[in-house]
Amino acid sequence: MKVLVPVKRVVDYNVKVRVKSDGTGVDIANVKMSMNPFDEIAIEEAVRLKEKGVATEVIAVSCGVLQCQETLRTAMAIGADRAILVECTDELQPLAVAKLLKALVDKEQPGLVILGKQAIDDDCNQTGQMLAALAGLPQATFASKVEVGGSAGEGHVSVTREVDGGLETVKLKLPAVVTTDLRLNEPRYVTLPNIMKAKKKTLDNVKPADLGVDVTPRIKTLKVSEPPKRGAGVKVPDVAALVDKLKNEAKVI
Repeated sequence: MKVLVPVKRVVDYNVKVRVKSDGTGVDIANVKMSMNPFDEIAIEEAVRLKEKGVATEVIAVSCGVLQCQETLRTAMAIGADRAILVECTDELQPLAVAKLLKALVDKEQPGLVILGKQAIDDDCNQTGQMLAALAGLPQATFASKVEVGGSAGEGHVSVTREVDGGLETVKLKLPAVVTTDLRLNEPRYVTLPNIMKAKKKTLDNVKPADLGVDVTPRIKTLKVSEPPKRGAGVKVPDVAALVDKLKNEAKVI
């Protein structure tokens, strides 16, 4: 069984992002970039499935600029067998990415697609769901546990999901789409020997046009601004004063 794992290149989670002076977006010039943490969890889970003998091949996919090759090399250092970069310099919105992934799913015919539930830059939480809808595949989101079973041709995956009321377990017929949550696993540390091995693995470059996909943006960003700064706190002498301020000033009660 093939496992397809989309990964995204994002601003590193340790970096404090700054908004551009013209308000058109976030400044990423000379900023450290890394793999989206949720996608790193997805790669780890796919590699673990391969180590268990459930998966035969793990394919990492990324859509974006040429520098996304670095992210794919990291994915291969974790354990992916090969990688595909859909190279595009235009802004890619979730729907466009889902269409590109759908074209790759049609081409590669994976038994399972595992991706992060959301990217930490836009927090859209849409791509996995859109991909499942476009490809006509069952989906399980916010996975905290994944178990693949069944015989060839009749495989299934049981996914424990994190929902508001606790945990929910669903059983899907393969092929399927699964999006990962934080508690699914702890990604392994990438060692230097594996980084060197990743340089020898296959990395294919394709264009959106090669896949027959139109990636024209459907949404226009009007303005990006920083959240307002918090005001200074005040000390109150007693509970009555606190309730009065919450009621009359903050107007939250």
